[in-house]
Amino acid sequence: MAATLEWGLVAVGAGLAGVGVLGTGIGQGYATGRAADAVGRNPEAEAAIRKMLIMGLAITESSAIYALVIAILLIFVFNKTA
Repeated sequence: MAATLEWGLVAVGAGLAGVGVLGTGIGQGYATGRAADAVGRNPEAEAAIRKMLIMGLAITESSAIYALVIAILLIFVFNKTA
């Protein structure tokens, strides 16, 4: 019974880490849309907007990778110890 409860809590933790990935996807979509609006209003600043967008998306993507790594670690490390 205790192993089942522990596995359930690990699954909940991995699912909560997945929420971090969902939030990252929403944030990247919003940032890309706003960058497209900015380029539409000021085409001369396209290079500067693109550079800032790529840097921002890279930083945002790193948080999604961290959330994914934590979810994978929770699932596979728990399987080794159980």
